[in-house]
Amino acid sequence: MEPEALAELALDLPETTEENPFGPGADVYKVGGRIFAILSPDADPPSVSLKCDPALALHLRDRYAAVTPGYHLNKKHWNTVALDGSIPPDEIDDLLAHSYACVVAGLPKATRDRLALLTPAVTPPAP
Repeated sequence: MEPEALAELALDLPETTEENPFGPGADVYKVGGRIFAILSPDADPPSVSLKCDPALALHLRDRYAAVTPGYHLNKKHWNTVALDGSIPPDEIDDLLAHSYACVVAGLPKATRDRLALLTPAVTPPAP
């Protein structure tokens, strides 16, 4: 998946904002003020760090060489995914949606309720 396509998918999720708090080369996507994706489009290969259920995070690392513990992040809850073409685009779509859902689950109830009206049901990818 190309970084531009992933960025477009992230921005299509309800109430997503894009920021660059770490400077150029790291596009940060947030919902409710909390990060759910960090895209590094200029890396070689480009990569994205995504929040993940801990059990699923371990499964994905075992399944794909392109999935590693989150770079400079809590390795229990974050994976960094190399966008090198080895993971099918629909799986990356699912991982992005799962990351968004993980972050939304931790937001205040009023925010979760508002987003539930705007967000289709998101289920995590099967291990």
